[in-house]
Amino acid sequence: MGVRGLHGFVASSCPHVCTVVNFKELAERHRSQHPGGTPTIVVDAMCCLRYWYTPESWVCGGQWREYYSSLREFVRTFTAVGIKLIFFFDGMVEQSKRGEWVKRRLKNNREIAKIFHYIKSRREQPGRNMFFTPSGLAIFTRFALKALGQETLCSLQEADYEVASYGFQNNCLGILGEDTDYLIYDTCPYFSISELSLDSLDTVMLCREKLCQSLGLHLADLPLLACLLGNDVIPEGMFESFRYKCLTSYASVRESCDRKGNVILAVADHISKVLRLHQGEKKLEEMLPLGPNKALFYKGVASYLLPGQKSPWFIQKPEDVVTLDKQVLSMSSDPESKQEFPMCMDSESKQKLPVGTDPEFNLEAPMCTNTEVKQEDPVNVGPEAKHQVTVVLDPEILKVARAQHVQAESYLVYSVMSSGEVECSNSLEDATDQALPSQAFVYRPVRQRVYSLLLGGGGGGSSTGPAVKEWFVYSGNPLRQPDLVRPLQMNIPGGTPSLRQLWLSQEPGIQAQRLDTLLACFDLSSSREELQAVERPFQALCCLLVYLFVQVDTLCLEDLHAFIAQALCLQGKPTMELADLQLDHIDPRAVQLATLLVRGLTTLVLVNGACGSPWEMADFMPWHLFDGKLFHQKYLQSEKGYTAEVLVEQNRSHVTRFHTLKSVVCKACGKESRPIVSRRHWRPHHAGRWGRQGSSSHGTSSGYSRSGHGQHWRDQGPGSRQYEPDQWRRY
Repeated sequence: MGVRGLHGFVASSCPHVCTVVNFKELAERHRSQHPGGTPTIVVDAMCCLRYWYTPESWVCGGQWREYYSSLREFVRTFTAVGIKLIFFFDGMVEQSKRGEWVKRRLKNNREIAKIFHYIKSRREQPGRNMFFTPSGLAIFTRFALKALGQETLCSLQEADYEVASYGFQNNCLGILGEDTDYLIYDTCPYFSISELSLDSLDTVMLCREKLCQSLGLHLADLPLLACLLGNDVIPEGMFESFRYKCLTSYASVRESCDRKGNVILAVADHISKVLRLHQGEKKLEEMLPLGPNKALFYKGVASYLLPGQKSPWFIQKPEDVVTLDKQVLSMSSDPESKQEFPMCMDSESKQKLPVGTDPEFNLEAPMCTNTEVKQEDPVNVGPEAKHQVTVVLDPEILKVARAQHVQAESYLVYSVMSSGEVECSNSLEDATDQALPSQAFVYRPVRQRVYSLLLGGGGGGSSTGPAVKEWFVYSGNPLRQPDLVRPLQMNIPGGTPSLRQLWLSQEPGIQAQRLDTLLACFDLSSSREELQAVERPFQALCCLLVYLFVQVDTLCLEDLHAFIAQALCLQGKPTMELADLQLDHIDPRAVQLATLLVRGLTTLVLVNGACGSPWEMADFMPWHLFDGKLFHQKYLQSEKGYTAEVLVEQNRSHVTRFHTLKSVVCKACGKESRPIVSRRHWRPHHAGRWGRQGSSSHGTSSGYSRSGHGQHWRDQGPGSRQYEPDQWRRY
């Protein structure tokens, strides 16, 4: 993340840039300097997930109760010294950073493969050096922080820009994160989360002014340095030859620095002694070998300019403003967002706006003003995109979706409606296990029905709606381009309600209609009565289990027992007891089953939000329904044939609930011609660990296949690049 090589350089060659500070003392000083003001720290939450996740166990699906306690303690510690925290989460991936996003996902795939290899060979969890965040951690952290009463925001563009802007505009005490980009932005002080001691509230402040002194640069030079070194916008290799030339002509090479450190010093020296001589006189492309990458380079430098800031490296001319006849690259997928330039504009309004990709135009970053764009116009998701999506036409509905997105109250809904593009990062899935599908495939039919609901497609049984671009990580997907996924028709008695009805109506009976729509997204309308009779918070769990067992025909009765038993035993169990739980060994299949369930819970967040929230969010938060180690324990016990009484720890009320929940799931699956049988009735075969007698690994071995209701996961296959009932083309 951030500027290539800068973190290591600062740590090894410029230690004076790092100063130990104490947040309590800083807060007291801030209050004395700003009477009546509250010391506020802006937290880049995505940088902090590893720091916050303190539970020892991470491979079993997540220790969510322990994690929630860790977050609560973090918040309590800062609140106790009068510091307010504002949390920002990434809300989208900018087109210019998609390549870097893909690169990281493919790297994560290799790390996950090593994790499963370790588990299979050692039958234990790898050490912390191989730590991988549990699936869904970022999504559920948002809701955990909101439940703890914290202001939690989701970005409309790159989160680090919004974090830096908020800190800059609101006179914040500082930014807490772990990203060298915060050394480049000219904003409030930057503090390291990795160096934070929660007991003492000591951490390290990285001072950009001291960095500039070490490099002989001005603050305004740092964005130029960042782009020449390489960052998330400018690939590191783009200026490799230029950096080499700087190094060969650099006269002050330090023996104490490694090669990367000397490269940074050489590039900084070139900026201060060569480029600055012509600053304001020559354009950057006349001083640097930008070639065909000129627009990207200007965009990269401009991306560090916060609202109201200018760069001395951009030549200002009277003809700063031009009239556009068409949209240009949008930094945000939202037409109403407070956008960083380059700005998006409507072809009819011919609004005069600065264009950040042309050096002859004024590249001052705009103050935070809303750029109005007609809602009827399609959103251009990037110059390289040849496939346009029709966004939602109702401006009021889009406004509601945007507000819910910003307040971190929904997941993926606004991305679908505003840009028609969504992504999902890596999950702990075993790429070599052919019997268990990737969560990307299992829940795709649900997402398709949500797309139909949000975009109005899929009517009449055909996929007529606009395709949504999915960047979902799964085995065999090289992520060179997105999967184009079309909406899938829902079957709701009386027809599909409009979003206005679901989101805005206060009419009697609307809550029942919202629930009908949610169940239709999972194609479980026929089991409405059975599911509605289930007590909270197990309604959502049963819905998920029914869907999961119908979709994945390699799940057996023992798996169902483990899922239900762990959810029941979790209720009322102390956090410390969960933390102290010891496992005989780690089973790779159980690891992936846990991933499937947790990703199902994130899918429920999407569906519930799209349907107007018929269920309370707390009903499917994992700290109420799932514990990784506890599930693993129940899985291992169930594999050995333990009775229901033993699985639920001899708790009589749990035994009754166990049989009730099991009956609901089995009955609902039976309606879909999916009997759930014990593994004892199966035999191993080449398709996976459990294979039904007479089944084929290439077909629907359970006999379950509902025409027109979405492909079975086996028929999708790893690496499948298109997905809908009918044939259609990719762009």
